[in-house]
Amino acid sequence: MSVEAIVPQELRRVHGAHKPGWRVPAQASSGSAWHEGSEEGSVNTIKVLLYSHDTYGLGHLRRNLAIAGKMLDGSGRFSVCLLTGSPVIGQWHLPDGLRVQALPPVIKTGAEQYAARDSGQLFGLVKGYREALILKTVLRYRPDIFLVDHAPAGMNGELLSTLALIQREIPETRTIIGLRDILDSPAIVQKTWREQDIYALLENAYDDIFVYGSKTLFDVAEGYDMSPSLAARVRYCGHVVEARATHAASPQNTPEQLCWSTALTQERPVVLVTTGGGGDGFALMDAYLQAIERLPVGLVHSVVVAGPLMPGDESAALRQRAANRADIEWVDYTTDLVPSLRAADLVVAMAGYNTSAEIMALRKRAILVPRAAPRAEQRMRSNLLAKLGLVWSVEPEADLVQKLVQLIPEALSSPPPMAPTSAVIDLNGAERVMQYLLQVSCMDVPMKEHIA
Repeated sequence: MSVEAIVPQELRRVHGAHKPGWRVPAQASSGSAWHEGSEEGSVNTIKVLLYSHDTYGLGHLRRNLAIAGKMLDGSGRFSVCLLTGSPVIGQWHLPDGLRVQALPPVIKTGAEQYAARDSGQLFGLVKGYREALILKTVLRYRPDIFLVDHAPAGMNGELLSTLALIQREIPETRTIIGLRDILDSPAIVQKTWREQDIYALLENAYDDIFVYGSKTLFDVAEGYDMSPSLAARVRYCGHVVEARATHAASPQNTPEQLCWSTALTQERPVVLVTTGGGGDGFALMDAYLQAIERLPVGLVHSVVVAGPLMPGDESAALRQRAANRADIEWVDYTTDLVPSLRAADLVVAMAGYNTSAEIMALRKRAILVPRAAPRAEQRMRSNLLAKLGLVWSVEPEADLVQKLVQLIPEALSSPPPMAPTSAVIDLNGAERVMQYLLQVSCMDVPMKEHIA
């Protein structure tokens, strides 16, 4: 079956029709990851293959791009290829030198449930083609390091054949699983891992377990009941934050970098409302717009960023609701939210990994409304950060509108949060991942001694 038969047209089309200045390599299609005859780097180059299933939202993609960007930031030590199922990869600003192998996109329909993004395609065929592309890329690239994001077995088990191939054919490849700080409630993670034999997979197929978080905030080994041998492989890297989101090194924003018009703000404080990709952001944005209607006109300038994955009917309904207010600015989406986060006076957002980490790094006043389902991840993160005094956390319940009415003026009148100490929350994750990869690449010990 051809690539064109499986990959949606919008994903193929975007590679030839991107905005000026965006670096979208021609190889970021669902065909070959490289141009024929391209150089693979020197013999001392560490070849890293990143896997990001990207079945929902933008979190996995943004985290992997931050890690790839750090590795490709001028040292010349790394060659990096990204396997991604994101439907918006062709629109994204990519690090120079990054090779991309796009996978046919699928969507998450529930806990551990998936479907082809194109409703006209059979999920089984799309999954089979993704699996074949992953195997093909591994065999061609023969990475020194295979860094898997979030899902040890891949989307719906699509990595199992690749992990078996690496074990049998290229055991010198070091396999690493990278986990965000909080996956779900500990009880759910333990139950899922036992049912899906993830503990055994981690024991037999992975050399290291990277945690993109801080042990003082959440102890992964204890929370997920890891065996002593697994706990010994855990490396806490700190939260992964895109380099420009560090507060100390932040440059001044220019109006061109912001996703709103500075001429429209009229010196009012700016409230930035974002739900990441926007796939499930309607309820929060609708509640925010209702809250603004109950507050004095002109109290704030609201910038509502829908996100590239918000369904069209939901986006249209929210846009219509905001249309009659001169103090509300609608933005379909932006591929570079960091400058706008830095410039905003208050952020109203869900509690996704990347947004939360950037809020902490930039010391932003923030009201977090965590996703209610299907996982407890965002609620746990939001509550932990609220206990540290870094954010306000509001449950997504029936009285959300009234709570926002009360909290927005209170948050705006409060001082910015204190910078979290590195002893509690380490925000240097991308740098530490790079250093760990350099470290393990210099080891002379056999990589898979624990695999039979």
